[in-house]
Amino acid sequence: MYLLLVHSLFFSFGLVRAAVTAYGPHVQSPFGTTTAASASYTGSASYDRTILQPPPPPSPPPPTQFNVDLQTGDVSGVSIQQQGSFFGFSIEFSVTTQVLGLNSSFLQVPFLNLMANLQQRGGGVRVRVGGNTQETATLVASTPDGAALEKNYAGITNPTATPPLVFTNEIIKMMAEISALANVYWYMGVPFNDTQHWRLQIAEVGEAMLGNYLIGLQGGNEPDLYSRHGHRPDSYGPQDYKDEFGLLIDAMNADSNIPNKNLLIGPNLAGVWSPTDIWETGFATDFNQNLAALGVERYPTDNCYAQFGIGTPRTGQEMFPTFLTHQAGKSIVAEFPGAAAYAQSVGKPFIMSETNTASCGGFPGLSDSFGAALWGIDYALQLAYSNFSTVLLHVGGQSTYYNPFTPPVRNQSTYQQWTIGPIYYSALVVAEALGSSNIAQVLDLQANDGNDYTPGYAIYENGQPVRVALTNFVSDPSGDSDYTASISIGGTVPAQVQVKYLLAKSVSELYNFTWAGQTFGGPFSSDGRLNGTLDIQTIPCDQTNNVCQVKVPAPGFALVFLTNNALSESDQTSTMTFPTTAYTNFHGGPTVTIDPSVLATSNGEKGFANALAGTSKGRQMSNALGFAQALPSLVGVMAGALMIGRLALVR
Repeated sequence: MYLLLVHSLFFSFGLVRAAVTAYGPHVQSPFGTTTAASASYTGSASYDRTILQPPPPPSPPPPTQFNVDLQTGDVSGVSIQQQGSFFGFSIEFSVTTQVLGLNSSFLQVPFLNLMANLQQRGGGVRVRVGGNTQETATLVASTPDGAALEKNYAGITNPTATPPLVFTNEIIKMMAEISALANVYWYMGVPFNDTQHWRLQIAEVGEAMLGNYLIGLQGGNEPDLYSRHGHRPDSYGPQDYKDEFGLLIDAMNADSNIPNKNLLIGPNLAGVWSPTDIWETGFATDFNQNLAALGVERYPTDNCYAQFGIGTPRTGQEMFPTFLTHQAGKSIVAEFPGAAAYAQSVGKPFIMSETNTASCGGFPGLSDSFGAALWGIDYALQLAYSNFSTVLLHVGGQSTYYNPFTPPVRNQSTYQQWTIGPIYYSALVVAEALGSSNIAQVLDLQANDGNDYTPGYAIYENGQPVRVALTNFVSDPSGDSDYTASISIGGTVPAQVQVKYLLAKSVSELYNFTWAGQTFGGPFSSDGRLNGTLDIQTIPCDQTNNVCQVKVPAPGFALVFLTNNALSESDQTSTMTFPTTAYTNFHGGPTVTIDPSVLATSNGEKGFANALAGTSKGRQMSNALGFAQALPSLVGVMAGALMIGRLALVR
């Protein structure tokens, strides 16, 4: 047993009521007063309470009784071996200090807990720090205000209004501290906006600080959108990208401070070019020794018109039914015909390095619904079955609906904490479905004669089925659409199986989900740890007819563990979590000082304008260079008190 102390900023839970006073340049005014009983927030997309109408049960309805006959031995059609860390996250660079922590001494405790949950189930976690904001990020020795990351809002050029960033090595050091605690492996990106003057410091410092925890460096983020976004000439094409990628390799080969030259990932396409367009240039063969993986980025649709007035107007209500089918995941895979096989032929993993329900922030009522959790499970397992090696679900700022997890906005009181979205439940389920053996193979069962609303997968290890994943996309409170799957294994069955359920009342339900009876609760209510009594149901099998009958509610998901070892492998022990103790440092009563403009921070959207206020009365920081400090949501501002806590980890 050992004790590890990590300093962190956190909230005090002793206060029930707090006034928040906003100090700005030459202004002081009360921002608002609230209580725990009446707390509400209506400003940020990530807390929008829009509830959609669930699609009606399909007509004709899916059969509610069907057989699942599992084969053993040399089973045809199973995937490549997958790791339990298959399902990870892509965090927009600009929000790292909100999600990960302030710096290496002040880590976000809820984030650590969320990663520990997945580490326990899958053996590790893969996280990308990147996105649009990686392209113009610059590593500097220090920032004017001493922050680990700052945004240059004066330099915005992208249609999605993502600001250029400057950051210090504290960001990478913070990532290393997280890896030491929660076994997180990282992808980052080399800036690709100036291919004549490469900024390789992120690779130099990344390799030095992260070591084996750095598993990939993207070369270019969505290069097929460069010309549309005004970053390259209209004639820019696949060969141009390949030529620039070659310049990056030359620069890295000449840099003695980058010992590992084979961490690059490309082409990271958004969908304008096809992977074949890149393969035909010789990209994967000519650069093979420098590549860690081949990667793409894809969203099933977008909601860009709502935020930026570009593209096709869409609503969550009209799009909702398209996410609640097995075809949703299959359609995305179909956009990459032969790509995974090609990656295998050149000896590289094929990864989905950024995805989620819809680009430009997702849809209210859809991306934050239980239906999205079911979609995320089926989508990830379909990618695993189709021989992708990793899928990373994107995390943005307060302006996005699809976040797996969101720190609290800065005007919320001490009793309001992190909000855990449906996609995180998907990640938890997939980690348990694949387990920690790193030899899991996935088979799409084409369950129920391939019915689109009742998909099922079998997870194999060493030729033996160990788990079955069953989804019911139908939303029907009457119970008439619940189905029963009769499972058998090579004509035999075990004495019993154990089942975990992911449940909610409706596909349109927000927040109130349970995984095996446990939940992260509603908005502003989680520290990253599951709450409630664990409920693993034991179902006796019919030895006479050799079937195990597993019921799946409409809507719902069931993970069936066929052996005790399969259950213990996926959920071995109680999760190592990171509780925080804190002491309070009051400043003249329960008052916190913030600039109102900081409340608008989002994933590259609006921000701090021309001045930055502090959390101490009278402290105004200069913004002469056009930078706005990106303070983390959880640790930057606390209603009632600024607290310095110590995190105790005991093994």
